[in-house]
Amino acid sequence: MSFVVQGIGTACPPFAASPEIGLQVARHLAGPDVRTSTWLGPLYTGSGVKFRHQALGEKPIADLFAGTNDSGSPFLPSPETDGVGPTTGARLREYAKEAGPLVLRAAVDAMSAADRDPGTITHLITVTCTGFQSPGIDYALIRGLGLSPNVERTQVGFMGCHGALNGLRVASAFASADSQAVVLLAAVELCSMHYYYGSRADRLIANAIFADGAGAVVGTGGDGPWRVDATGSCLIPDSADDMAWVIGDHGFEMTLSRKVPGKIAVHLKPWLDGWLVRHGLSVEAVGSWAIHPGGPKILSAVEEGLNLSEGAMAASRGVFTDYGNMSSPTVLFILNRLRNANAPRPCVALGFGPGLVAEASLFR
Repeated sequence: MSFVVQGIGTACPPFAASPEIGLQVARHLAGPDVRTSTWLGPLYTGSGVKFRHQALGEKPIADLFAGTNDSGSPFLPSPETDGVGPTTGARLREYAKEAGPLVLRAAVDAMSAADRDPGTITHLITVTCTGFQSPGIDYALIRGLGLSPNVERTQVGFMGCHGALNGLRVASAFASADSQAVVLLAAVELCSMHYYYGSRADRLIANAIFADGAGAVVGTGGDGPWRVDATGSCLIPDSADDMAWVIGDHGFEMTLSRKVPGKIAVHLKPWLDGWLVRHGLSVEAVGSWAIHPGGPKILSAVEEGLNLSEGAMAASRGVFTDYGNMSSPTVLFILNRLRNANAPRPCVALGFGPGLVAEASLFR
């Protein structure tokens, strides 16, 4: 028995930063030696992202530009935090305030789309890599939705951009093991909480493309359309230093090497070919693709490495343009767009995260 997607919900904070606003923020907050650099401008204007929703909202940005402190935000610069930003503790306190309400909105949307009563949910899977709190977002969902106090909870933590695909693997296992299971998978990331204030180019690039959002899926076991037919995972060799996500004293710190797109282009197809063959498919037989947009170069690397036709990446590029990289929920936004468009199946979802690891889900 497979996990059949019955409804997907998405949510974003109301405030969205344009590339122009993002650049102005960077001019105020980046390391002192790069604030006036000539390459910051092209970094934002060439990012390919029109808007990035951010949970911190407009007030701290208005304070930043005006030199005021009406919002009292810990993200405003001070002599003690110049070049580093707030402590990790301060950032996670903001995450704790914002993550629960945001993921609840996505879950309500998914429950409505699936036409499911909260009391029917038997399993709750939560996914996040940008914050830690216990009780956390699972508690917020149980209380906010009115789930049974006996709902079985599983947390998928700190797995990065492919976390929702790991969550789908868990959902599929639950649905296969229990014919009565009704699973709610909810992913939320507040990437803006880990805004980087220094001078490292890879982390400044992350500032320009990462955003905040939440996605949720409700499903049961069965054999209907948009069912998870298989999942797969591949650790790309000699890549541990190319993508990493570690906890620092002033936020979680990302390493994103320029080698990542090239390694994906070289190593993805040999593994994916073998994985698809085991499930009676080939790259050419795949009807649609939900590729996590780690950035424009990663999408191009997948397109080149798999020799995909023009337009195969339209949903992925569209979500990246409209929302940026929201880490784990992003692939749920893409799947939602494909389902709503009645995209052809089979569909393959792919995500890339620290390791460097490729994760895949096959939908029939």
